[in-house]
Amino acid sequence: MTTSLPLKNKTVLVPRGKSQAKAFSDVVRKYGGTPVEIPLLAFRPTMVTTELKDIMKKLHTYDWIIFTSSETVASFLSYWTKGSPLPQKVAAIGEKTALALAEKGLQVDFIPTKYVAEEFVIEFSPLMKAGTKVLLPKGNLARDFIATELTKIGVRVEEMIVYETFFPEESKSKLAQMLQEKRLDIIPFTSPSTVDHFMEVVKDCGLDDRIHDCLFVCIGPVAQQRAESFGLTIHAVPSVYTVENMIKEAADYLIKASSL
Repeated sequence: MTTSLPLKNKTVLVPRGKSQAKAFSDVVRKYGGTPVEIPLLAFRPTMVTTELKDIMKKLHTYDWIIFTSSETVASFLSYWTKGSPLPQKVAAIGEKTALALAEKGLQVDFIPTKYVAEEFVIEFSPLMKAGTKVLLPKGNLARDFIATELTKIGVRVEEMIVYETFFPEESKSKLAQMLQEKRLDIIPFTSPSTVDHFMEVVKDCGLDDRIHDCLFVCIGPVAQQRAESFGLTIHAVPSVYTVENMIKEAADYLIKASSL
């Protein structure tokens, strides 16, 4: 193993869907690893309901809109008529979320220094006052932490489900086969849902004894907490919660392990 290609001869699970897998795989190859693309999550816009239509008609009445992911941006904008009024200000959690908005010509007014809900609330709360109206588009499995915490300080938060998260059926058999044959060396988790879906296959197929030698890494503390709740040992978590930094942490871990 060389420090220039610390993931050489290592196969790395890429848990992203087709539209996002390439960028993830490119990072893996950058460090010498072999990416194996098996989406643990897929997204689809929700059905258009009367409630959703009503919210889209009154976007201009909100003081802020908070986007928590690029999936949220894409799903929300699929319902939005370009050029129609939006909330006065826009907040985004994460660089990629902000980039997704910028690519649509939308200005971002606030980004937290760390890309987790807990840090967002700490940094965002001073901008709020009692009665501030906030719209929070989200997925069906997203936590309600932001809405709960902002409501405590008098913010009027309205949540809207704009996409559904599901586990693609074709991924289940592929993942089970790869684990059964011990063909995955590094397992990155990008969210609690990826942990849940991975462990669903492990438990349903009786593969607990096939993952002992895997290196597990998480993009941030929320995914880490979920993984550890299943008894998994997490070997690396980056201080900046991006895929690039997560894979770099995995590479650094292997470099240190090889020197012992």
